[in-house]
Amino acid sequence: MASHRRAPQPGLAVRTTRVTVLSAAAAATAALSGGTAQIAAADPAPAAGPDTATRLDRLYQQAEQATESYDAAQERARQLRADVATLQDRAAQGQQRVNELRNELGALAAEQYRGGALDPSIALLLSDDPAHSLDRAAALDRLGARQTQQLRELQDAEKALDGQRRQAAGKLTELNRTTAELGRRKTAVQQALAAARRVLYTLPPAQRAGYVPGMGDRASRDRVPLPDLPKLPAASGRAALAVAAARQVLGSPYVWGATGPHSFDCSGLMQYAYGRAGVALPRTSQEQMNAGRRVPLDQARPGDLVIYRGDAGHVAMYVGGGRVIHAPYPGAQVRYDPVGMMPITAVTRP
Repeated sequence: MASHRRAPQPGLAVRTTRVTVLSAAAAATAALSGGTAQIAAADPAPAAGPDTATRLDRLYQQAEQATESYDAAQERARQLRADVATLQDRAAQGQQRVNELRNELGALAAEQYRGGALDPSIALLLSDDPAHSLDRAAALDRLGARQTQQLRELQDAEKALDGQRRQAAGKLTELNRTTAELGRRKTAVQQALAAARRVLYTLPPAQRAGYVPGMGDRASRDRVPLPDLPKLPAASGRAALAVAAARQVLGSPYVWGATGPHSFDCSGLMQYAYGRAGVALPRTSQEQMNAGRRVPLDQARPGDLVIYRGDAGHVAMYVGGGRVIHAPYPGAQVRYDPVGMMPITAVTRP
């Protein structure tokens, strides 16, 4: 039985462009590559002051935007790798079919040759010279019905193979662009995080230990009081399982780009917890905001996703009692915080 393993093809040679999570895995922010780098370099050793927490909130927000941007690009790279592999397999199968058809026609030519009368049309149609493509069509008129059918099958198979090769080449080009973009995002997010760490360590130890993202802008948030949140059960059995899965990883470290099982970023934690419950969530917080039915905050139930800030750059899971569980920021661990820790954009029930 013939193998369908990918054979090296001209123009398709799979220059195994591996976008490993390791090479991409630090890559989180082209969108911020300019502004973030400036912030990182502008204040090498900021002094602690009354606005330090606000500045820290801003830096972590920028880093989180970078992380979500990286996550989206990483997911695209994963899909492109899968697409390239599929197209390569199809091209290998297409090449095998072309080879089989050419062998059949070769056998026909050999049979005619043994009879001393090789039809020149057969020789023409078996030629690899693309300049003779118009002559091929004319030659079909001089062949019998069986020969014509075989030759048309060969032409169709060659056309399909050419299309598969072009598709695979296009996907490889896009994959290379995505890989380069991930590298640029890695630099930007690292700069944003370095700036945030410098600011964080200017805080007194007690304040640093109790830091909650978003609390720096407390005055503006206090002008929008939160509704009373009733004590309600999870909206579904799967939501309850997702809450249980999130609770099991309390204390795990935040690592940007991580989806578990031992470390997480904010949207990675949601994807992991719901994955354990058999629900496939998309990768980024922006996508997760639209991955279910919107509900009012005063109707939030355990398992609902709480999306924060106007850019939908952070996501947490409501667990009841006015609290959420989330992966807050680099250097912190998965933990509980008040649901009103930052301005809420949406509540989504997957």
